[in-house]
Amino acid sequence: MTELSDVLQPFLASGAVVEVVTRVWRRGRLVHAGAHGCDQDALFRIASMTKPITSVAALQLLEEGRFALDEPITRWAPELADPRVLRDPDGPLEDTVPAARPITFLDLLTHRAGFTYGPFSRGPLAAAHEQLLGPDIDNAHDPDAWIAALAQLPLVDQPGATLHYGHSTDLLGLLLARMEDRSLGEVLARRVFEPLGMVDTGFDVPADRRHRRAALHGWDDDGNRVLRTTGPGGSTLPERPASYTFESGGQGLWSTADDYLRFARIFLGGGSVDGVRVLAPETLERMTRNVLTDAQRGSAEVGRMPLFAFGHGFGLGVAVVVEPDHAFPTICAGGAGTVGWPGGFGGWWQADPTTDTAMVFLTHNLVEPVQAECGIGLGVHEAIATFHATAQST
Repeated sequence: MTELSDVLQPFLASGAVVEVVTRVWRRGRLVHAGAHGCDQDALFRIASMTKPITSVAALQLLEEGRFALDEPITRWAPELADPRVLRDPDGPLEDTVPAARPITFLDLLTHRAGFTYGPFSRGPLAAAHEQLLGPDIDNAHDPDAWIAALAQLPLVDQPGATLHYGHSTDLLGLLLARMEDRSLGEVLARRVFEPLGMVDTGFDVPADRRHRRAALHGWDDDGNRVLRTTGPGGSTLPERPASYTFESGGQGLWSTADDYLRFARIFLGGGSVDGVRVLAPETLERMTRNVLTDAQRGSAEVGRMPLFAFGHGFGLGVAVVVEPDHAFPTICAGGAGTVGWPGGFGGWWQADPTTDTAMVFLTHNLVEPVQAECGIGLGVHEAIATFHATAQST
C-alpha cells in the first residue's frame, strides 16, 4: 500500500502528529506496516483501547460460568450493594434516590451502570470524583480502597438507563481480579496476552524496554507543541510508580501496533487468531451486537458528545457500526458489524469482518481538556480519518 506510506506526511510536516505507527491486515495477511518518527516496535500507552481487552477477558469468565450477564455484581462487589442515584446530575450529592435495581455485569460491559468520569461529571459530582477517587489511570489507591471510594459516590443515572462513559470497565477489571484472586495484569496476561503472543502489552514497561516508549506530545494554551510527562486521567510517563497496585482496566495498558493488531484479529477470526481460540463464536457474536435501544443511542453520552445518535451502537465493550452510511471513522467505519474504539492519547483501531480488514493507528498526541473535551487534537482525528479512507480504498 504505497499510498498509506505517504498519506500521513502532511500531518507529520505540519506537526499535527509526530510519532505514529500504523498497521493494516487484510484477508489473512499484513498488507501495511508504517512507522513515522519512531521505530516499528515503539510502545504507546493505549488509554481506552484497554477497555475492549478487559471486556474480552470478562467474556472468557462468562463462558466459564463464573458470572451471568444479568447477575448483580454484589457477590464480588458487596461495597455496591445499595447504590444511590443523583436526583439531578447537576445537583447536590446528598439529593439522591435509591437505585431501582442492582448494577449487573451487563451494565458494566455496556457502560449503563450509572458511573461516569470526573471530567465528564456536572456539578458537585466532578469535585467529589477528584477528591475520593483521585487520578483515573495511575492511582495510589489499592484496588479494594478504590472500589470502596467509588461506592461512596452517587450514580449519575439509574442502572440500565442509558450509556454514560466512565469507570464501568475499571470496576469490571477489578472484579475479574477478585474472581481470579490475582492482579488484573496477571489475569489479562494469562487469558489474552500470552495466548495471542502479545509480548509487549501490560500495565508496566520493563526497564529493558523503556527506551522504546514513544514520547507524549501536546500543545499549550498558545498552540505551541510541548513534551508532556503526564496525560489524561493522571497517567504518568514514562512509567507508573512501582508502589502502585491499582491497574486501570479501562485505560492503563501499554502496547505496540503489532500486539494490538493480534488482538484486533479476534474480531475477524470468529474469536480465534492463528488457531488460538480466545472466545467462542457465539460469545463474539454477542459481544459485537448492538445492545442500545434507539432511545439510548440518542441519549448516550461520552463526555457531553452524542457519539451513538447516528451510525454506531455499542456492544459488550466495543462500538459497533449499525448504519454504515452514517458511521464516522474516528470511532469505526465500514460494513455493518465493524467494531472498534479509540483511546484518549490518540490511538485508534477497528476490525471490519465484511472486508476481513483490521487497522491500528497508535500515537501520543494530546491537547488540554479545555481545548478538546476528548483530549485528542483535531489534527489526530483528521489523520485517522485520512488513514482510514486511504486504507479502505486501496
